[in-house]
Amino acid sequence: LFSKCFIYLIYILVCAAYTDINQQDHLKISEVGGSVNLSCVTSKASRSTIAWMKQKLGEKPLLIATSYQRQPAAFYNDFDTDGRFKMLIAAEHFNLSISNIEPSDSATYYCASLFIYEISFGNGTYLLVKEHPGDSATLQCTVKTQDCSEDHSVYWFRHRSGESDPGIIFTHGNRSDQCKKSSETVSPTQSCIYKLPKNNLSLSDAGTYYCAVAACGEILFGNGTKLHPEGTKTVLALTSSNVICVFVIIIMGGLLWRSQQKRKFLTNIFPSNKQGCVSRTTTEPSIELTWYDASLN
Repeated sequence: LFSKCFIYLIYILVCAAYTDINQQDHLKISEVGGSVNLSCVTSKASRSTIAWMKQKLGEKPLLIATSYQRQPAAFYNDFDTDGRFKMLIAAEHFNLSISNIEPSDSATYYCASLFIYEISFGNGTYLLVKEHPGDSATLQCTVKTQDCSEDHSVYWFRHRSGESDPGIIFTHGNRSDQCKKSSETVSPTQSCIYKLPKNNLSLSDAGTYYCAVAACGEILFGNGTKLHPEGTKTVLALTSSNVICVFVIIIMGGLLWRSQQKRKFLTNIFPSNKQGCVSRTTTEPSIELTWYDASLN
């Protein structure tokens, strides 16, 4: 009789200790600076300790907070230093509240029940943090030319990940109103600045952007830079080294034929007026590409 009572008592204790963890949301999405409430519903938690844990991909779980028998939560690992993490306890609900969300909060959050040597976990809730969509950026291309009187055309290209070739997204056409002549040097130069504003940036704007100049049957590309719309106010700056292109037209049989074939191929893609070209070796032009962020608050 005593052995039966003992077994029955053990059975009651085990049943009482068993806690069913229900995390209703498998995915939560929030923006930087927002707030989120991660739900955790339990049953028979009066004798258990309820805990919240955070696990980033490839890292070990970190204990956030625990609550024993519905008492006020105790926090660990500095999760209570800024007051962003709170454990909301009501009846069978042990929700985790996160305010003023930061990018580093992206992780999977687990609710668990601890009783003696047993731990029961929920399925986890993944928190996806979207970083400030809607910021703006301005891409700037500076073109410096010498001794070539022909108007030039400026093109913008974008190359996305997974694409075989870059695609043209904008052209400034033949415009000289953005150019200024400088006589400070021995050979007078002409500096032209072209800007491409990008507003309300999203992930679809990610890629490598190139500035290209077409003139005299030739096209000159800048080095390009990558644009990542992450919403931070980090200044994106890239000044490429001067790109040197030499226009050489030599009136010789074989070289002339070769040059004509090249110009014909490029003209089919980028039509240009060839009247401004001179039939001699010209001073080398250069392009300076400056890319900077113009984020708006």
